[in-house]
Amino acid sequence: MEASARGPKRPVGEMARTAITPKAASTERTGCVVSYHRNSIAEARERVGSSLICFLPEETMTRRALCAGVILLSGLVPARWAIAQPKLDKAALERYLRHVELFRGQVNFKIDDPKSSKALPGFSEVTVHLTFDGGGRDYLYYVSADGQTIVKGDVYRMNQSPFQANLEKLTTDKQPSFGPANAPVTIVEFGDLQCPDCKMEAPVLHQEVPKAFPDRVRVIFKDYPLDSIHPWARAAAIAGRCVYRQDPQAFWKFYDWDYENQEEISTENLKSKVMGWAGQNGIDTLQLSRCIDTKASESEVNRSVAEGRALGITGTPTLFINGRKIGGLRWQDLQFVINLELDYLAGK
Repeated sequence: MEASARGPKRPVGEMARTAITPKAASTERTGCVVSYHRNSIAEARERVGSSLICFLPEETMTRRALCAGVILLSGLVPARWAIAQPKLDKAALERYLRHVELFRGQVNFKIDDPKSSKALPGFSEVTVHLTFDGGGRDYLYYVSADGQTIVKGDVYRMNQSPFQANLEKLTTDKQPSFGPANAPVTIVEFGDLQCPDCKMEAPVLHQEVPKAFPDRVRVIFKDYPLDSIHPWARAAAIAGRCVYRQDPQAFWKFYDWDYENQEEISTENLKSKVMGWAGQNGIDTLQLSRCIDTKASESEVNRSVAEGRALGITGTPTLFINGRKIGGLRWQDLQFVINLELDYLAGK
């Protein structure tokens, strides 16, 4: 963790996070609590009491924009604006939401056209994109056919995973992975190769998990470089994908090497250090150099980032454990969540 960015001690049950801001560190971290990871098992949230995470500026944007007094809608909210099919009165919706959510005037709105909701029949889904001070965040609302009711929150169906919406957005093919493909538990990590908290999470995922659950857990890595705060993270992600193209299993050697040497790497020496590592690990350095120089794998990184944004990721590491979204965890906490998932699947 970056000690200089730590805020006051958080209440029990909340994740301990590293706040990274585009400007000076904010002092209002405890003035407003916004829950982004609402798990269906309250006990799990209390026992998983801490995590590791690097924040994007979006997190700062949300706090700075909303901390005048946040009101989160849960359940049904009557609205005095009309929806004319198939178009929505977006100006009226924006005005209403600014009033309810206390969004400041500096927060910019972009409202998507309504789409028929599969999760909530009879309602349309409306995504609201907010931007503020270089950051951004998306919110999903459900709107009734007559435009008189807005629902904000999670919709669960007992006959499917409570995290089905996340599972439908996650793509796991052609990604660095280890563990059985048919493992009952899949952990997808969105990580940044320059993130100090990802460095702390790496041995938990790559050493502790396969040691304790060799045939029960599959781990998948997806790139989520925080470009605004980590200047060489994207270049490292491109290099990592280039390594993966040559040898999928060699990627994990690169993964370990990167985090072990993170403090010695800079924007200026990244490529030379990567090439030195490659020469010692059986990687075709000519092919790797060409891939890095032409950024041949950058489109793969971009797809991963776009997927992360669609999943509402605001920092790294972010884990999806069978679709459950949660921040980075210490080993004892991650072990608890894995066992919780295994017990649930076993009908316990």
